[in-house]
Amino acid sequence: MRQLPLLIASDPAHTFETFVVAGNALALAHLRGLTRQAAPVLLWGPPGAGKTHLLRALASSVQQQGGRVSWFTAGDDLPWQFDEGDTLIVLDDCDALDEAGQQAAFALFVQATTHGIPVAAAARVPPIDLPLREDLRTRLGWGHIFAIEPLGEAEARGALRREADRRGIFLSDDVMDYLLTRFSRDLKHLMKLLDRLDEFALAHKRGITVPLLKQMLSEEGGLS
Repeated sequence: MRQLPLLIASDPAHTFETFVVAGNALALAHLRGLTRQAAPVLLWGPPGAGKTHLLRALASSVQQQGGRVSWFTAGDDLPWQFDEGDTLIVLDDCDALDEAGQQAAFALFVQATTHGIPVAAAARVPPIDLPLREDLRTRLGWGHIFAIEPLGEAEARGALRREADRRGIFLSDDVMDYLLTRFSRDLKHLMKLLDRLDEFALAHKRGITVPLLKQMLSEEGGLS
């Protein structure tokens, strides 16, 4: 078991307030109103759409209200221990669970249901397409299911602009256009790229421009 530490859950970068809603208003509203003994909820969508952000925001909200959260993801060491004192159980990257992980997740689901503890999960594909054992797949699919939509260009541009403003970084329209036409609109990767660009500009004591961005990519390589 890995119980989510309060300091991680309370990361200000992953709250309901910092989530870029775009077409995901219903999912956000549902998670904000999640109560004990609620039906399971599954968020699905492509990498970078914001599924883990929403799960972290939910965990933070639960912990700020005095609740306890246990967080499990594919690849975590086994065994996974159930804690009946939990207020929420999170299962991330469900589509990547191996056979042993599926067994552990199914056992957690059964115990959580018995004790009235809600489960929030995330995967890249909807329940019908999950490559999991049938009993786990059906449990992930019997509650509330939300397709998390990736950001469009306008939303990605707005998110980058807000983060740059928060850091005191000036991003010209040319730099924004270069970032959004040559890289995925996956905010996680865009923010990593912004981190690198900020550090590179400081190290070279230059403003952020397209030539500087090209120089960084040439010297350091593209974003992994």
